[in-house]
Amino acid sequence: MIVDINRLDYKGSGWAETWRENELGNEKKLKLNIPQTLPGEKVKVTVDEPERKRRKALADEIIKASPERVEAPCIHFEKCGGCVWQHWSYEGQLKYKTDHVRHMIEEQGFDPTLVHDTIGMEEPWRYRNKMEFTFSSDGSLGLHEQGNFRSIIPLETCLIASEAMVEVSLAVSEWVKDHQLSGYNKDLHEGLLRHLMVRQSFATGEIMLALYATEGPEQSLQKAADDLIARMEKFFNVKSLLWLENTDWADRAQAEKIHLLAGRDFIYDEMAGYRFRLWFDTFFQTNPAQAEKLVELALKLAQPSYSENMIDLFCGVGTFSLPFANSVKKLAGIEIVESSIESAKRNAEDNDITNTTFLAKDARNGIDQILESFGKPDLLMLDPPRSGAGGKVMRRIGRAQPNRIVYVSCNPTTFAEDIKELEDFGYSLKVVQPVDLFPHTVHVELVSVIEKKV
Repeated sequence: MIVDINRLDYKGSGWAETWRENELGNEKKLKLNIPQTLPGEKVKVTVDEPERKRRKALADEIIKASPERVEAPCIHFEKCGGCVWQHWSYEGQLKYKTDHVRHMIEEQGFDPTLVHDTIGMEEPWRYRNKMEFTFSSDGSLGLHEQGNFRSIIPLETCLIASEAMVEVSLAVSEWVKDHQLSGYNKDLHEGLLRHLMVRQSFATGEIMLALYATEGPEQSLQKAADDLIARMEKFFNVKSLLWLENTDWADRAQAEKIHLLAGRDFIYDEMAGYRFRLWFDTFFQTNPAQAEKLVELALKLAQPSYSENMIDLFCGVGTFSLPFANSVKKLAGIEIVESSIESAKRNAEDNDITNTTFLAKDARNGIDQILESFGKPDLLMLDPPRSGAGGKVMRRIGRAQPNRIVYVSCNPTTFAEDIKELEDFGYSLKVVQPVDLFPHTVHVELVSVIEKKV
């Protein structure tokens, strides 16, 4: 078939609709999902089972290319699921992300002209400070194949990770092969190695390596573990080497038992002039350069004053709390993850910040508890997960009646739905500034300000 790509789906793949005849001669619509294509392109595609309503297929040929199409620089791009837009010029990606944010808020009845152009990166490569690689059953280390969760693309390079992170990951891969260690088979639930998490501070250069395995490094694996320790000694910036036991059937990086092989169980990082300790399970923005811009924008748009009280919802380890604390009278941070709250307290102490209170509780109940002792906030900030804050939390924020609300979001759809809840409480959206933290992917972050109407 020859089809026109008229839009992109939520995963960033091209979307086409065409008509074909079924076996009875009736016209039926066929919806096609075609990865690595761009809006406005005309492509030739071969479709198996065209009698189905929807199919996914790669383009056989680009008959008419978009003027924004470029050559993908990574050798893994066509198969790897880490990036979806390396074939798209960076300017085209940024324009699409701006239009997407505008469309999402317009759907909820807001003025799309309130959305500024997306702030991109000067150099949109090597930007990630954390990667999670997966071991295939034969021990190969890499990333999942696009659209095939059970297939792993062996790692040779990764252009969105730092060169140092790739280098140490390849050294671990070589160690696995030399010791003939098995990878984990998701279907049979057997095998040793599951994931490798590598994290690097771009500010301090420190690297953490965390190896997730189905058993500990004792007894039969002690020799292999000792060799891994020895091999990592040549990488002077590896300050934390961990072996983490994970026997759960769920395919996610988690730990039931922690073995510290070498160094500390955390690394130091810095952001916006503040120092943070990062453990293997600490949530921290994965693009430090753009994350600093997020913090700077939040401070600039919020205009905090030293006479104001502030609440920081979903505060994590204090990424926004610490910079804001130095600009307000007092700040209360709320986060459901207890380990993150302990980290936030420690980070505040490390940075000599004494006007903060941190509470380990869910957002809705945490607000109630803080309001009792804290009083009405002048400024409230929230940075929820991709699922958004939800109607109950947003209505609780509306009833608290802060003068200004700063909402940082990684999902324009749930952001628009959330802020719609505030209209009945007398608030209006003032500005939305998208920031690109994940070049070559569909994701976009934003900072917004919502103010109480006078």
